[in-house]
Amino acid sequence: MSDATPSNDSSADTPGEGTPDFDTMTRDIADVPAVEVITTVAVHLMSAAAVNLGLAEEGEQHKDLDEARKLITALAGLVTASATEVSNFHAAPLRDGLKSLQLAFREASVVPDEPGQGPGEKFTGPVYG
Repeated sequence: MSDATPSNDSSADTPGEGTPDFDTMTRDIADVPAVEVITTVAVHLMSAAAVNLGLAEEGEQHKDLDEARKLITALAGLVTASATEVSNFHAAPLRDGLKSLQLAFREASVVPDEPGQGPGEKFTGPVYG
């Protein structure tokens, strides 16, 4: 009899190094609650907008108001559309962060938009400081 026994090693079933395992990724994302996905995306949009507003370290180096406008508008759409789905507990801080970014955008602009015309204000309504 040989010492060789069938192996339970599943390396033959796993993708090569550097190749994503889409089956595992699909199973993993299915386990994440929608509210967590929504808030995570919102936080990423907020962070990217803040960087493009020049609010990060070495901010002026990364300042791009056109990109910030797009990100803030996308954030406003997401927050507005999902507010009733994620509960006020999660929506309130997202709305506060959004408003802060909208005000920071107005402050950073050489020629500020009229109230109601700023980034995301078509979803949120006019934002006042």
